[in-house]
This record gives sequence, structure tokens and C-alpha cells, in this order.
Amino acid sequence: MIRPDWSEMIRVFGRIGLLSFGGPAAQIALMHRELVEERPWIDEDTYLRGLGFCTLLPGPEAMQLATFAGWRLRGTAGGLLAGLLFVVPGALVMMLLAALYLSFGRLPLVEAAFLGVKAAALAIVAAALWKLRAKALKGPVALAVAVLAFVALFIFAVPFWIVLLAALLLGAARGARGSKSPAIRPPARTLRTVAVWLAIWWVPLLALLAFAPASTPAKAGLFFSWLATVSFGGAYAVLAALAQTAVETHDWLTPEQMVDGFGLAETTPGPLILVTVFTGWLGGAQGGVWMAIATALVTLWATFVPCFLWIFAGAPHLERVTTNPRMRGALDMVSAAVAGVIANLSVWFAVHVLFGRVAFGAPPLPDPTSLDVRALGLAVFAFGWLLVLKRGLLETLALAALGGAALHFV
Repeated sequence: MIRPDWSEMIRVFGRIGLLSFGGPAAQIALMHRELVEERPWIDEDTYLRGLGFCTLLPGPEAMQLATFAGWRLRGTAGGLLAGLLFVVPGALVMMLLAALYLSFGRLPLVEAAFLGVKAAALAIVAAALWKLRAKALKGPVALAVAVLAFVALFIFAVPFWIVLLAALLLGAARGARGSKSPAIRPPARTLRTVAVWLAIWWVPLLALLAFAPASTPAKAGLFFSWLATVSFGGAYAVLAALAQTAVETHDWLTPEQMVDGFGLAETTPGPLILVTVFTGWLGGAQGGVWMAIATALVTLWATFVPCFLWIFAGAPHLERVTTNPRMRGALDMVSAAVAGVIANLSVWFAVHVLFGRVAFGAPPLPDPTSLDVRALGLAVFAFGWLLVLKRGLLETLALAALGGAALHFV
């Protein structure tokens, strides 16, 4: 593993943050391409262990994986840099789009350009799945776990945590042989890390609750802090809870606006959970633009600061516990299950990009007559440009976006 300097860290993780379109599957693929394939910063084994670990945590796994990678390369400061660069560009774009949405409604030209970006993301995901199948699926048991995870999630809508728990228990049982024990990190260091990040997370929110308990930012701080601790399975898994509370309990936005916000989150860089920033902006906008900004910033804080707590407290133990055969076996099976999880997200994403009407339920069945030939054509172009001609990722995304915008006028 090479220890990059800070200028390289800023350039590479800034690039990841700006190009992280397409949801967690595409983002995980992008990071693998940038950090494992194109430069030897992180080896395959460490990347897969980190991915398995982040998938077990509440919150956006792709953002936490970026934070883990930064921490692995340059410690806490590196983790902060990588996590912030992954989130901040998309958060700024989301706040701008929320403001434009309230002023002008849906923007057809912007949506058309983002259609091209989403179509290009399909090519990124396909390439990642092809490479992941050889590296995470080591042996027939791992392959079976991946297939069963996909079937359970996509066909039967089994809760995400049950799938990962089953993989964890199977891996622990298969890895029970051996007696090597991991070195124990001094608990005082972990407790100090937890205390520091709990203070960073909650001191500003407690001050807000003390001085303006009935304000929209205060309510947002409480709600999104709770959501950050229970959001296992990513944005798709918590969308129902988010929509119910934001729409029905707080009346921050309408159901139609909630759907539009999730659509915007799918087409901007950064984790899909940035839909919370859209929600916070619209909720605060009822009190004016400054209240919208304040609520969006509090929402951003409450959603993503806990991610740094989970990584900085847990990652040092991950490096040690994987020397234990039982834990190593558990994480290997989780990595296999994650391949099935990514396949599920990929198919879900592809179905919703290529078809205009998709029936809710398990599995999500598209209406064949609603096939979007524009999206299909852009996806085929992106596949050929990126995977066959081996052209650059940024170039592919830019051309696909321009293609989507051009088709808007046809």
C-alpha cells in the first residue's frame, strides 16, 4: 500500500466526490476503480473487508467506505478529508436544486441531462459487478451466498439486516477452526474516540434544542439523528420512514415532492441519503430562505457526522479482529453477500432508469411498454465508450449528459 500525499488525496477523493453518480453500486464501483485498480493505494482484500464492515453499519455505506479508505491511507485526518469530499459536492448541488425546484418546479432540461448520467452509471456498475464476481466470490459457498442474497432481496424483499446476519453467522461457523486471537485495542482509546465524536455530533444539536426547541432546524436535528442510527440498508431501506415522518408528521413537503426529491438525489453526486438535505430545505423554506439553509445544514450534520463516529471507533478493531479465523470467515461471507446486495441495487437501478413505469413490490416488475429508448440508447453508448473503447470515466459521463440534453430537443 502506498501512502499518498495530501495533494493527491484531495485530487483523487475530490474526483470521486464529483463523479459519484448512480447510487451505492456505482459509487462502490467508482472507488474500486480509483483506489484499487488505477493506483495501488488499497489492496483488494482490504477494500473488500472495508466494504463488508461498512455494509454492517447504519448510514450510507459508500460514504463510509470512502471514509474508511481515507482513514486507512492517512488516519483520522484522511478519513475526514475523504468523507467530506464524498458528501459536500453532492450536498451543495442538492441545496441548489432544492432552491431551483421551489422556484421553478421540475426542470426538464436538467432531468434530461441527468438521464444520460444515470445511463452511463449502468456501464460503471456492470464493469464493477464483472470484476467483483471473481474477487469476492471465492469458491462455491461464496457464490451460493451471493446468489441467495440477491434472490432474498430482489425476489422476496427479505429485510437487509436478516440477509447480512445470516451471512455473518454462516461465515463465523465456517471459520471457527483455528485458535489465533486478535490483539485487543486498548478500550480507553476507543472510548475516547466515541466520546469525542458524540460531543461533536450532539453539542451543537443540544445547543439548538436549548435555544430554539420548537424550530424546524431543531426538529430536523432530532429526527435525522435518530434516522442516522437506524438506517441499515441505505437510503432505499429508510425511504418509507423518511417519507412518513417528513410528509405526515411534520408536513415539510408533499408526497409528490418527496418522490421528486428522491429522483434528484439519484441524479446528483454523493450518497442517495442526500434526499434528507432536500427534505430539510423544503421543510425550512416555509420560514424563508435563511431557515431553509439552516435546516438543510442541520440535516446534513445530523445525517453524516455519525458516519465518522462509526468508522473512527470501529475501523481500528477491524484491522485486528480479521486475524481471528471466526471473524475473518464471517467478513468473507458478508463480502459475498454484499456482491448479491450490489447486484440487487444494480438491477433495481437499471429497471428504474430504463423503464418509466415499475410496479411496486417484490420483485419490482417493469411495464415493457414503458421502455425509455433514450435511456437504452445512452446506456448502450456508455457501455461501448467506457468498456469497449476503454475511454475515461469523466469523458463518458460528460458525453452521456450532453447526449441526454440533446435528446431533450429531439
